[in-house]
Amino acid sequence: MSNTKKIALMSTLVLLLAVTAVFNFVLAGTGATDVGAEVEADYFSTYRADRNSTRSEEFIQLDSVISAYDEGSEEYRQAVARKQELVELMEDELVMETILKSMGFSDAVVAIGNNENINVFVDSTELTDTLMTKIFSVLETEYDIRNGNVIIMPVYAES
Repeated sequence: MSNTKKIALMSTLVLLLAVTAVFNFVLAGTGATDVGAEVEADYFSTYRADRNSTRSEEFIQLDSVISAYDEGSEEYRQAVARKQELVELMEDELVMETILKSMGFSDAVVAIGNNENINVFVDSTELTDTLMTKIFSVLETEYDIRNGNVIIMPVYAES
């Protein structure tokens, strides 16, 4: 088995392990007694689980293309390039979510689309103009994005 196949197999297994851990956490429950906190936790956990599941499926498809074609073929190169793009997107999303949490939000999810569209969901009952400007400023600094490509939304907690 070639090194590329081993790396692809290990990457897939690590992703599946991460998805399993998320599902375990979601299905085991968090034991929260506050209904609002439960709704928030469910939203963020569900969003992350769905995103991880979708990406895992795409990684599996890409791995099957990578294993089916020779290293020199165009299909192989495209699948490897797409896989690398996905890894970079995942890293960027994780970095942005961490930055948003460091800004004082208890939770946040970031989704970066194929056309460099960025959707940001933060744990907040309201977003002031100042907070939105700070979030946009961080996105602009980190990703050199344009105004029309960003959607920033609060996730309201029901109490």
